[in-house]
Amino acid sequence: MNKLIYGALLGVALAQLHGCAAVVVGGAATGAAAATDRRTTGVFVADQEIELRAMNRLREAIPENTGRISVTSYNRQVLLTGQVPDESIRARAAEVVKGVPDVRTVFNELSVSGVISLTSRTNDTAVTGSVKTRLLRDERVPGTKIKVVTEAGTVYLMGLVTRDEAGIAAEIARTTSGVAKVVTLFEHIN
Repeated sequence: MNKLIYGALLGVALAQLHGCAAVVVGGAATGAAAATDRRTTGVFVADQEIELRAMNRLREAIPENTGRISVTSYNRQVLLTGQVPDESIRARAAEVVKGVPDVRTVFNELSVSGVISLTSRTNDTAVTGSVKTRLLRDERVPGTKIKVVTEAGTVYLMGLVTRDEAGIAAEIARTTSGVAKVVTLFEHIN
């Protein structure tokens, strides 16, 4: 079945289960995004569920106003970014996320520090946009299939790519203005 149709049907089914029309729109968006992804539709949806479950579990396990934690899942591998006040909370966050069903690996990139400023977060958003734009413009890499996350000037790259694509993508990110460091978390395919 076409991935786009599957995603739309999934959205309709979820809307009926939850009684929420907004899920239909989200389901259609999920289907469209999954159609251009190297992950299967099931893994694509599982990644979205992992992110939601992880954030909910983190909210329950870690006191409010205890830093800032972001969760990104790609192919059931989870990247934790943000800032926490001490090592015990950093370790606790990773343990909580490891307990989420379907999580294969947790990359704990949380820093023990104060929360970065709004200006830094805005710069990170701009850097992410620049890296994504450059990836999309370069025909040597599948720009739509690479997840880009920027935290305090460090760019994290996730995706299912060939070794050549990984090297090119890393070089594109490394040479983008505003990037302090590049961390590749790619899974390599043939």
